Amino acid sequence: MSVAERVRDTAHGSKQTLSGWGRTAGSRAHVHRPRNAGEVAELLGAARERGVIARGAGCSYGDAAQCGGGTVLDMTAMAAITSIDAQRREITAQAGATIAQLLERLAPHRLTLPVLPGTRHVTLAGAIASDIHGKSHHRDGAFARHVREISLCTPSGEVLLLSASSEPELFYATLGGMGLTGVILGATLKADELAHPWLLEDADRTGGLDETLELLAGSEPKRYSVAWLDMLAPGARMGRGVLSRAEAAGEGFEPPPPGPLAAMTARDYPATLSRRPVLSVPSTPRRGVLGARAVRTFNTARWLAAPRRRREHPVPYAPYFFPLDVVGDWNRLYGGAGLLQYQFVVPAGAEAELRRCFEALRGLPVYLAVFKRFGAQFGGPLSFPLEGWTLAVDLPAGADGVRAALDGIDEIVAGCGGRVYLTKDSRLRREHVAEMYPAVGRFMELRGRVDPEGVLRSDLGARLGLCGQAA
Repeated sequence: MSVAERVRDTAHGSKQTLSGWGRTAGSRAHVHRPRNAGEVAELLGAARERGVIARGAGCSYGDAAQCGGGTVLDMTAMAAITSIDAQRREITAQAGATIAQLLERLAPHRLTLPVLPGTRHVTLAGAIASDIHGKSHHRDGAFARHVREISLCTPSGEVLLLSASSEPELFYATLGGMGLTGVILGATLKADELAHPWLLEDADRTGGLDETLELLAGSEPKRYSVAWLDMLAPGARMGRGVLSRAEAAGEGFEPPPPGPLAAMTARDYPATLSRRPVLSVPSTPRRGVLGARAVRTFNTARWLAAPRRRREHPVPYAPYFFPLDVVGDWNRLYGGAGLLQYQFVVPAGAEAELRRCFEALRGLPVYLAVFKRFGAQFGGPLSFPLEGWTLAVDLPAGADGVRAALDGIDEIVAGCGGRVYLTKDSRLRREHVAEMYPAVGRFMELRGRVDPEGVLRSDLGARLGLCGQAA
């Protein structure tokens, strides 16, 4: 029986309920795990009426890698790293290879990736489809800037090699295209020098939002920059936080001996990249473990424990970039209703609107908040980053007033030329898409050419009108 025949025979399909990392907006689909490009092409050719979408590690928070009633291609079996060219600083790998696997293979060549997200579990194809960004966007841009070539299987079954010089329009549309231009089979990336597996971090504690904005608005001499914010602090203290800036340690740097958290601060990079979590959340409590009072106490303790000003403090590579990976299945802490991670960006010059967004979040149970500056815009029509300010917050999905407040912030963000990150979204209304992503019309035209039958579909795409003829 061919793959196509197995897809048509639902008795042989694995019907699963899938959701994103936020564990909201789940839907059921027939899940298949192709092992090569031929099987991907057959599965696309045998797609159900409800369509097909590719899925990696399930790290997107919302419904981008789901296809309710249709077919989902689990690409994690295609995870080979096929070549590393140390001289040209390039790595080629299949779609399902994770950031951790790429870093592990690059490390012996004293290479790394120029853009790293907040978790090492993201797959290569997921990183491209989401055009992920990291702590160095002001210096290095997003993932799209470092993709040299993409192998893409279109709904017709044709495999195309895309680059800036070969099929450039489809190439750029695929960067940040949420998997709606074809199934990414693999890619070649630009690697970067791994100067040292330790970083030297500068930290500054701020007393409120005004001070945080003032510090971040200045010149940025370090490659990596990010601020943790306390959004539950009352009054003028809301938005106080800890600003971290870091640069790779120099050639002669000697790391300190392992401390009490040796599992987190192990000296043997890259072994830390595949290390199991220090803790794991074993099950999902119905009401969740986190609460505003407990988080407020934790935030205060974290803020007080942070140095007022510290310079060149040694920090190991993996814990700096992937801090939440030390706790396995931490999303379960939010309970059965799940969590919403909401991330928006407003352009430089829209600081008044940014403050309005902060005020709209006042009083909401924001349990985690990360604030950064973005550099120049680059990428495809649906790429998220643009030059300005970006805030990502985690909120319990079932909390009173959360969704209405976020609807209001959507209006502010759209009105000033900002946008919401689709990879983390599960609730944006489609009328905001064209306002937030003004090149979406071009994206839709290209989709109409490469996928005239509308084979590629996702719950996110259907919800936001990205799978039809117009957004």
